[in-house]
Amino acid sequence: MDRQAKIAARAKRKRRIRKKIAGSAEAPRLCVYKSLRHMYAQLVDDGQGKVITGLSTLNKEVSSGVKKTGNAEAAKALGKAIGRKAQELGIKSVIFDRNGFKYHGRVKALADGARESGLTF
Repeated sequence: MDRQAKIAARAKRKRRIRKKIAGSAEAPRLCVYKSLRHMYAQLVDDGQGKVITGLSTLNKEVSSGVKKTGNAEAAKALGKAIGRKAQELGIKSVIFDRNGFKYHGRVKALADGARESGLTF
């Protein structure tokens, strides 16, 4: 599969997912993005169109405990950190938005880390 086809397939999956889900103030959308070197996670309130909070593997609190920032170990640490931050803000439930990425590897590790820290999907 060439690069353009791969990008188009992800965009198609993203559109299919996003027409079914939306975050609210009570249960915001946990939006995930991954690049080759880092991962990013945001809690989004789609009702107001605002980002509540966000973290990435670029943050010192996440990257200090891991060797590399582009692997499943770092993704799990990011999931735990975003879960703790959500708990501090009083958020217990989220809607998981994998952003067109397939649910395995780093995306699954982030979701597992968030669940371990007390978030429900």
